[in-house]
Amino acid sequence: MSNGVFTVPPPANEPILSYAPGTPERARIKTAIAATASETHEIPLWIDGAPVKTGRLAKLTSPHDHKRELGSFHQGGAAEVEQAIAAAQRAKPGWASLPWHDRAAVFLRAAALLETEYRDRVNATTMVGQSKTVHQAEIDAACELIDFLRFNVAFYERALSEQPISPSGIWNRLDYRPLDGFVFAISPFNFTSIAGNLAAAPALCGNTVVWKPASTSVLSGAALMDLFTAAGLPPGVINMVPGRGGEIGDPVLAHPDLAGVHFTGSTPVFKGMWRTIGNNIDRYTSYPRIVGETGGKDFVFAHPSADVESVANNLLRGAFEYQGQKCSAASRAFIPASLWPELRQRLADGIATIKVGDISDFSNFMGAVIDDRAFKKHSGAIDEAKAALGGAVVEILGGEYDDSVGYFIKPTVIVVNDPSYRTMREELFGPILTLYVYPDAEFSETLEVCATGTEFALTGAIFADDRAAVREATEHLRFAAGNFYINDKPTGAVVGQQPFGGSRASGTNDKAGSILNLHRWMSPRTIKETFVPLRDYRYPFTGES
Repeated sequence: MSNGVFTVPPPANEPILSYAPGTPERARIKTAIAATASETHEIPLWIDGAPVKTGRLAKLTSPHDHKRELGSFHQGGAAEVEQAIAAAQRAKPGWASLPWHDRAAVFLRAAALLETEYRDRVNATTMVGQSKTVHQAEIDAACELIDFLRFNVAFYERALSEQPISPSGIWNRLDYRPLDGFVFAISPFNFTSIAGNLAAAPALCGNTVVWKPASTSVLSGAALMDLFTAAGLPPGVINMVPGRGGEIGDPVLAHPDLAGVHFTGSTPVFKGMWRTIGNNIDRYTSYPRIVGETGGKDFVFAHPSADVESVANNLLRGAFEYQGQKCSAASRAFIPASLWPELRQRLADGIATIKVGDISDFSNFMGAVIDDRAFKKHSGAIDEAKAALGGAVVEILGGEYDDSVGYFIKPTVIVVNDPSYRTMREELFGPILTLYVYPDAEFSETLEVCATGTEFALTGAIFADDRAAVREATEHLRFAAGNFYINDKPTGAVVGQQPFGGSRASGTNDKAGSILNLHRWMSPRTIKETFVPLRDYRYPFTGES
């Protein structure tokens, strides 16, 4: 047994590689993309440290070239869920009893491997399977996941060091236990880093995990399981079970040993899971922890004093990077009338220069939306706006789409004269920005419209050079966004710098990328040890006067 008060290496945010022409990383990733796209993949479930094939296959495709079949993945069901839960329960005692630094070392090693040997593979699978450009894959699948792994270890060390005071003759301690049971992690398609963190954060704290990745991100999910296995993660600690939502989720949520849910995805799905857990509450061994980051209808609000060029460029990035498929993407904007003519021209010019296409062509700024269902949703919203021209819709910038080769939606700005228009309120999760032009004199009144105009409260931004306006917006919009930005786009939260999460219909605001999230996966035990024996049961007040 080792003795020593160990400290982990101080974390630092992973540097972002440029992939500029002539760089070695550009050559490497091109090779990895070609290999990933040409290989025929058959991805199994991963249960108890071993592949499991069910024969119930679903196709793997590239959103930007949907006729190209990448292979298939095996889908799980109730039987495989039971296997995964049993594996997690078998692994729990040994994993939880490991000294914390031994668990931490697994994830620090995973970070180091992702920084080096696994970087190209995890990035390439994210690009090919989820249609991310090389920059979007780099900041997500490589850098953010490395940051999650390293910063979580440092946060965990800090959490364990929080101990109570001890008066003379007494030693008070806090023992940070894992939860009672297993954790169910459900990850979305849009961020490989989120998928890794949803499973890894509870596991770091001594929990074991059943992980359901989105069916449209199984390719990168398999790469993550290989990464964790190479880092020394014991069998059964994280079990990957892809499959249809209800076929996986229903038996998991019905299990009495469900200890927690770590979720990122849509608001309706999260509400449905919460409802199911509530209905099942009498069958659980403990009260499950429910942690979710869900939808957003994120705003950019410009004051008349704002820098127009900066507003335009931040809208083009914030609304259209990764096809607007970020829960933090700018999807509604409030622009003062005095700035609108110049801003309109800058947006129109920018949209005209944005290239959309296959992500293997690095001149493309955008790829495709994730699947046919998303394409139909976004193209339908554009058609609806075109039909409303002359009414609630003033004009449309962009608005083209084509699914003959890939699910391509070109960047679109819908300008409305009614801030309650549907796409100002409802999440679309695509490259569609809805914009409302307000009278300069109605800045304060329009702030209220922004604050109350949607059920979501995830991210938002104010652009202003007038400090009084910044102050007013910051206060007025205090509960409208869990991540609030001043003169910056509402996307791009960095682990350790801007802990991420929102409230209202946007989730439980448990702030991934901070110590706050890790506290949700621990169950503290108080220990009091008294050193001086008790010699008399009576208290002084019982004595005679």
